[in-house]
Amino acid sequence: MSKRTIFLVVAVAALAAPAAAQSTDENPPTSPPTTTSQASEKLRPGDVVRLRIWREPDLSGDYPVDESGAVVFPKLGEYQVLNDTPSTLQERLLADYKQYLRNPSIEVIVLRRVRVIGAVYKPGLQLLDPTVTIADAVAAAGGATPIGDPNHVQIMRDGRMIAVNIREDTRIAESPILSGDQIVVPERSWISRNARSVAAFAGVAATVVIALFIRH
Repeated sequence: MSKRTIFLVVAVAALAAPAAAQSTDENPPTSPPTTTSQASEKLRPGDVVRLRIWREPDLSGDYPVDESGAVVFPKLGEYQVLNDTPSTLQERLLADYKQYLRNPSIEVIVLRRVRVIGAVYKPGLQLLDPTVTIADAVAAAGGATPIGDPNHVQIMRDGRMIAVNIREDTRIAESPILSGDQIVVPERSWISRNARSVAAFAGVAATVVIALFIRH
């Protein structure tokens, strides 16, 4: 085999390897999602308390947790909630609203205030219910653009990427995402965006190498 033929074989292998590796990387991670602890369920500044009181639309609404950890609820005034989980806050509100309402029925959902940025159509602030998934969060931002890679979402906190392993079907409650974080949808690599062209070129190049090899 001539030096020229050997060079062409190596070149084809170099072209094909990245495409194959990229195809593997595009599969979602198979490791289980990160679970949250009781501490991470506690309310934090930036969270939004969605309060629903049956037959009381004037008392129902979305109420933000301020920097000091306080929420102002109708009739009740200011509440300090940093030591509360959604369930303990619901118990407190139920007990206090009984002073004003007869047999109140109360639902409390704590929403996380998160920005979805990167390769999405409508980057911006989202209020995320803990039961929704990463895919739902990306969809709320208009979905990933053609060059976006929703399979490799990253989380940014205080200007730094944090090490996480989450999938599109990971629920917000099962992730380390907190209010104030950013969900970043990265762009896919050039090879990934042009995988078919790279594969076609590699196939043509392989055919040429085989033909040269047979000729020699």
